[in-house]
Parts: sequence; structure tokens; C-alpha cells
Amino acid sequence: MGLLPKAVGPDHLRSRAPVIPAALRGVRGVVLDTDGVITDSARVHAEAWKRAFDAFLVEHPPELPEQRRPFDVREDYLRYVDGKSRLDGAASFLASRGLRLPAETVEAVAADKERRYVERLRKGGIDAYPGTVRLLRDLRGEGIALAAASASRHARELLQHAGVLSRFDALVDGAEAARLGLAGKPDPALFLEAARRIGVPAADAVVVEDALAGVEAGRRGGFRVVIGVDRNATARTRAALLRHGADIVVDDLGELLGEGGRP
Repeated sequence: MGLLPKAVGPDHLRSRAPVIPAALRGVRGVVLDTDGVITDSARVHAEAWKRAFDAFLVEHPPELPEQRRPFDVREDYLRYVDGKSRLDGAASFLASRGLRLPAETVEAVAADKERRYVERLRKGGIDAYPGTVRLLRDLRGEGIALAAASASRHARELLQHAGVLSRFDALVDGAEAARLGLAGKPDPALFLEAARRIGVPAADAVVVEDALAGVEAGRRGGFRVVIGVDRNATARTRAALLRHGADIVVDDLGELLGEGGRP
């Protein structure tokens, strides 16, 4: 579908001395979103959403013809569901098509998406981005605390299958967020809890996100630096990330090791 460039498998680069990017020097902790930042799973989420939403729109067409168009894995995914909980994402997109639905109907659409996503997830083949793996290695080599945060309940499974779970000092996933009653993005609660678990105040920590709601959450949370990851690599998506709160934007986190990034 062309949503995101695919990750290319595990990192096998030779060991070398850690390199700390200029944007991260002096920080004590880094909190990274999972889907689209650590693992190449955002495309799988988008595909599952598309199948679920398109099926629903066919069965329950909106009143206006222009609202009946299929779910767009770029525009609609980024604007309405990326970085949000399943229920929030489903409600946001359906409302954008003029559909005012009872809670149980929204929950059914979200459940259909979940079923389709889990079915794909069980097939495997979702890797960590090599540039992210290199950055994690260098940060750990310098003793910087690392946390993963995600609205997804499958984040632990994803990180474990991708072989990077052990690189993190803490993980706050969707199950933990629900248990603690944490508000969803753009509220910063998820990131603030992740920072708390690695013992680093937001003012001394960095948030790394690819979703608009996520970079806004990092900005609201008072994090020292918010790094946006633009896997689509377009001027429009870069501008949107900056507008929502990113300090710098990179197409891949490996660029930071070469002092890349687009302020």
C-alpha cells in the first residue's frame, strides 16, 4: 500500500564506539513509541484498519457520497487513528465520515480491526528498524535509560519477536495504560509514566514518536526534546509533525547518528 518503507531485518553491523547524537547529548532518558518508531508494525495496523473500516462503510454507507470513499492508509491513518487507542481511533475516523454511532457499534469496529491485526501479527515477519536498533545500542552504551511506550496491547509481543525487548529498561503498553487508567494521546500520561519508570523527569528526557498525537503528547508533557519520525518522508508530513510539537524530524533514527534531522 505504500504507507511506510519496510524495515529490512535485524541489525548485523560491526560493533563500534557509541555515538550520541547532538540532539540527545546531556539527556538521561529516552522514551520511544513502538509502532513505526521501533518496529515496522504501523503498516500492519493501517492495513487492518483499512479492511475493518472499508467493510463497515460498505455495510453502513454515510449519507453524503464523498464520505463513502475507502479508508486512506496515509491521510486517514495519520489524521484519525495513528498513536491512539483502538476505541479512540475508531470513533475519530467514523465521526469524520459523519457517522454518529452507539458505543457498542464503535467497539465492534475496533474489535474487527483487532482480530485482523492479531491474525497478521501471528504470521510474524515484523522487524525492528535497523536505524533504531543502532541508536538503541549507542544510547545503552552510554548508560542512557530507555523506555518503550505504546497504546497497543501487543507492544511487548512485538518487541520480543523483533529481538529488542531486552534493550529497554521499562515498557508501558496498552494493557498497562488501561490498568492504570492513563488517558490516551495527545495526553502525555503514557509518556510521563514511562519516564517515571526509568527514574527520569520529563525535563531531562526525550520522546521519539511518528504519530501526530504522539508528538503533541511529548510537547504537552514538557519533555526536553521531541523527535518526530517521518517514515513517509514528505514535506507535508514533516510539516505536520513540526506543527504538532516535534523539535526535529528524521526519516529514520539512524540519521541521528550522522547528525541528520530536519529542524
